[in-house]
Amino acid sequence: MTALVVTLIIAGLLLLGAELIIIPGFGVAGILGVASIVASCWIAFAQIGTTAGIVVILVNMVLVVASTILMLRSKTWKKLSLKTNIDSKVDSAPQEKGIVVGNRGVAVTRLAPAGKVQIGDSVLEAFTRDSLVEPGREVEVAEIDGNKIFVKEI
Repeated sequence: MTALVVTLIIAGLLLLGAELIIIPGFGVAGILGVASIVASCWIAFAQIGTTAGIVVILVNMVLVVASTILMLRSKTWKKLSLKTNIDSKVDSAPQEKGIVVGNRGVAVTRLAPAGKVQIGDSVLEAFTRDSLVEPGREVEVAEIDGNKIFVKEI
């Protein structure tokens, strides 16, 4: 019976850990984990004795609290997490690149209504308002609205 109680405690802790770490929300794994821990207490009281039942309750409380603290510590997650940094940034405004209304360029891709245009040395995303522009056609900056560049075919 002692082996069954220990197995139920271990299974309960593993299921609760899986519920906390892997499976979002409180679902089947969490319910089964709690049921397993409660069953270990019940079996200890019913089959082994009152003293064993009290000991199992205390052990369960200590193990659940300790494992929760261990799982929620930041050092535990640092060992499991990826160590990649995102060093990209938001594209600067067209005016900062020297793009102004009236600049001319060439459509690199089809603008239907968005695509890529080359204006000077910069390849930028641009939009058309009323027509499609095929690649290789000459375009002119008609409007700049925030970070959006609107072009028209020449």
